[in-house]
Amino acid sequence: MANAAERVFSLIKETVESQGVSLWDVRFLKEGASWYLRVFIDKEEGISIDDCTNVSHAIDPVIDEADPIDKSYYLEVCSPGIERELSRPEHFEKYLGEKIKVRLYRAVDSVKEYEGVLKEYGEVLILETDSGEKAFEKQNISKANVCDF
Repeated sequence: MANAAERVFSLIKETVESQGVSLWDVRFLKEGASWYLRVFIDKEEGISIDDCTNVSHAIDPVIDEADPIDKSYYLEVCSPGIERELSRPEHFEKYLGEKIKVRLYRAVDSVKEYEGVLKEYGEVLILETDSGEKAFEKQNISKANVCDF
């Protein structure tokens, strides 16, 4: 259902931004017996409960009218959090020069998790780690997050 999340992302982006926040990401996930449509919003000074409520009220009719998902689900609007996941090219571009954590599908040099300063992002992600520069192909990265420090 990854396509459902992308459809919703495109559908609500303008409405979310009209609320004075940016659209960080959209996820459509099954947890237990229930489906969740999670909309992650962000702004420089941080996200408040009011921001989440306002965005939820603004996007609910847009999603209902377009009806892009053929399952029942719970809509949640939230912040991406301090250790936000980096999943879109614009996320990586925003955090160039910052410390991030990268988890790999397969170990490199017997290690599956690296932390370092994000130096480059393109076909290959380059981190400056304590043990030198490390390069990772995007398809080998299972998860990337901002470091919480």
